[in-house]
Amino acid sequence: MQAAGVPCVPGYQGADQSDAAMLAEAKKIGFPVMIKAVAGGGGRGMRLVADAAAFPDACAARDPEAQGAFGDAGVILERAIADPRHIEIQVFGDRYGNAIHLGERDCSVQRRHQKLIEEAPSPAVSRRNCGRGWARSRSPRSNRSAMRAPARWNSCSTRAASSISWR
Repeated sequence: MQAAGVPCVPGYQGADQSDAAMLAEAKKIGFPVMIKAVAGGGGRGMRLVADAAAFPDACAARDPEAQGAFGDAGVILERAIADPRHIEIQVFGDRYGNAIHLGERDCSVQRRHQKLIEEAPSPAVSRRNCGRGWARSRSPRSNRSAMRAPARWNSCSTRAASSISWR
């Protein structure tokens, strides 16, 4: 995603999962951070850590929680974002380089990191920012004619099949 120019939240996805390495990386990222189970999903396996003093307790709980819930003790770190907008863009592509998007949707209404409501198109994304997302999605290697956005979405898309927050 970063190689494609998509803005990403600072984080750590390294192999060294020792408490000392994780704390050092969390300090580099900046608190607050989220400890997230690599194999997690559906809002499970996520722990918010407000500061370095709380990090050792969070580390002690992370391995058994991730291993027990997902069969994998691996975790990643991400900087926690206060009051984020969770905007998703769905993209379908084939092995020939053709791709289409289905527009954006806002999944910000959540409880315990689980989506409750998805609203499409997102009221939080201006048409100007949608155009910026579409422009970012283009790369020299993509089939530009196949990446053309349907007119009804006013050229809103991105090739990143992940969540993106625009402010």
